[in-house]
Amino acid sequence: MIQLKTNLKTVLAGKLEPKQLKRIYKSFDIVGDIAIVRVPDSQRHQSTIIAEAIMSVHREVRAVWRQSSSVSGDFRLRSLEFVLGEKRTETLYREQGCVYRTDLREAYFSPRLSYERMRIAGLIKKGEAVVNMFAGVGCYSIAIAKHSEPLKVYSVDINPSAFKYLLENIRLNRAETLVVPLQGDAKTVIETELQNVADRVLMPLPEKAYEYLDVALLALKPAGGWIHHYSFEHADKNEDPIKKAESKLSEKLSALCGEFRVEFGRIVRTIGPRWYQIVLDVHVGK
Repeated sequence: MIQLKTNLKTVLAGKLEPKQLKRIYKSFDIVGDIAIVRVPDSQRHQSTIIAEAIMSVHREVRAVWRQSSSVSGDFRLRSLEFVLGEKRTETLYREQGCVYRTDLREAYFSPRLSYERMRIAGLIKKGEAVVNMFAGVGCYSIAIAKHSEPLKVYSVDINPSAFKYLLENIRLNRAETLVVPLQGDAKTVIETELQNVADRVLMPLPEKAYEYLDVALLALKPAGGWIHHYSFEHADKNEDPIKKAESKLSEKLSALCGEFRVEFGRIVRTIGPRWYQIVLDVHVGK
């Protein structure tokens, strides 16, 4: 999440009516030199004014696009409408000593997960084999390769465009000896190529992780290991979203395997009113 050096609403004061300002989001994403804004349909005609305000403060921004749909589908894509600047969606993004090329229209990418990527990288032990079931353009995998000492990071993705950028990003970060790219559905790839190889499995796709839990277990070594499971959870006012996610996951794991422990859980980010992205670090085996 990026915020203006001065609040977006402050920049827009005098350009929009007070009732219009109330409906404007204060934060937005900047990926490389492209900004992604969310503007309600009722104020779509004011997108250019908002884009101009962003570009006047963030001089590095060369293009502004409006997100016109939520992220959805197997490829985790969102619809984007051009607003201002250069009419392109490919960009180069730098984070924690890593560089990523991506196309925001063709592959999922979020700068808001920077802390979580580094948290996971910090957990990897020297010589561990990691399976990243939903690698995308390679953010988690390359962060691990650059900041940890893994044996290998097997990186799977089904989206052809994301996989193209995964290959490019492995090259850009000189991670060829550590990151192994594999294109296809994680279930098929693990069943045919990655059974019993992993000390640790990453499942950074909340929409699919619960469904693919049995496949993650299949990737772990016979002695067990770690699963990092991501989910979306709704929690009412008096509910704990982490406990809710843990209860749901534990029920399924109890039916799939023997011993396991949920060692840690955290809210990765808030995604809507009382909706949260949750990560659970689970150790399987003794």
